[in-house]
Amino acid sequence: MDIVDLVQKFGFPTVMVMGLGYFVFFVWQTITKTIDPSVNEMKKTIIRLTDQLRLLDQDMIRLKEKVDTVVKLKEQNDAKRKKQS
Repeated sequence: MDIVDLVQKFGFPTVMVMGLGYFVFFVWQTITKTIDPSVNEMKKTIIRLTDQLRLLDQDMIRLKEKVDTVVKLKEQNDAKRKKQS
């Protein structure tokens, strides 16, 4: 069947509704088959990266505490040397 025949038989609005229905069906299929799996994979990647960021943040906090302790001990050691001199 030709589109012109369909328009003549059913009317322009009916044919356009059918066309838009097919378009919505096509877009829905594309979203569910290609986009949703990609989004789910990206969510997993984001969660993994967030966990790594938290671990790095904890490592930075521990390293800062160690550096602060070393600096404090060095200052105390320097102060003891000055008193002994």
